[in-house]
Amino acid sequence: MSTGDTAPTAEAQAPDVQDDQDVGELRVLRDAVLGEVRKIVVGQDDALEGLLVALMAQGHVLLEGVPGTAKTLMVRAVAAALGLDFGRIQFTPDLMPSDVIGTNIFDLSNGKFRLTQGPIFTELLLADEINRAPAKTQSALLEAMQERQVSIDGTRHPLSQDFTVFATQNPVEQEGTYPLPEAQLDRFLLKIRVGYPSQEEEDRILIGGVAGVGSVDVVGAGIQPVATREAVHRARLIASRVRVEPQVRAYIRDLVRATRSSPMVLLGAGPRAGIHLMVASRCIAGLEGRAFVTPDDVVRVLPSVVCHRLILAPEVELDGMGADQVMDRIARTVEVPR
Repeated sequence: MSTGDTAPTAEAQAPDVQDDQDVGELRVLRDAVLGEVRKIVVGQDDALEGLLVALMAQGHVLLEGVPGTAKTLMVRAVAAALGLDFGRIQFTPDLMPSDVIGTNIFDLSNGKFRLTQGPIFTELLLADEINRAPAKTQSALLEAMQERQVSIDGTRHPLSQDFTVFATQNPVEQEGTYPLPEAQLDRFLLKIRVGYPSQEEEDRILIGGVAGVGSVDVVGAGIQPVATREAVHRARLIASRVRVEPQVRAYIRDLVRATRSSPMVLLGAGPRAGIHLMVASRCIAGLEGRAFVTPDDVVRVLPSVVCHRLILAPEVELDGMGADQVMDRIARTVEVPR
């Protein structure tokens, strides 16, 4: 497992987890964070849960949706509720890699180079409209996402152990967007599609807008930190100890391997997808207050973990099928453990 997938050493020295009693802490944390976030975010329950899963798993999230569906607002609200440092990069076609990671600048006063850190040196990074920038700039995030460090002029600079990328993108069919490279897509634990709100939710959004709450002012909305960094680190440890029985682990393996043999898929999911699927399933189970993973937990996170890693066969795309539909058909061919 890669550096980005392992728990920090400090967490590994924490007290042992006592199954259901300790896993209950995750559910309490989830309810507290969502309670704060819902002061300003209406609906989008699946997306919010995905953000928490990523934080528990120390993974990264790609949020895809049309403008105005609260993608940026959700990330800002979650950061405020957890009391973590927040940074934002607006990706544009002229953005350079040095604008993301920083650069060394010669200081005439002392005749030495001085590091000017880029906005990537934070804890929760919002990479807004990441597919507005060309691949060269998008790739500046690769090392940071995988190893939680950046290299500037040959020198490595560590990032926070809490460093997490929440990237947003507009649908790739829109004008002025660039598809993300497969290598970068594979670094995202989850890809979550953020859709339009329901009619009832949109009514609530309009009522909030009239009352002056429809902005991105999370402080004005009264969102307060409800967890410490230590609580977040302990939550990660607890989630990593949620049990995955051998038959459930075999189910995860078979689901991933089935994508490689399907005639509907040109390029299937790699081993990292299996690791991410198991980790995300553990987090979902833990956030529900359970100390063990069920097949339902696996199925629940399967589309968000695997679909963005698949390259569909050309004839499947011509038939208008999406990765979600293909993954659903593939999953039906894999036996579910009892």
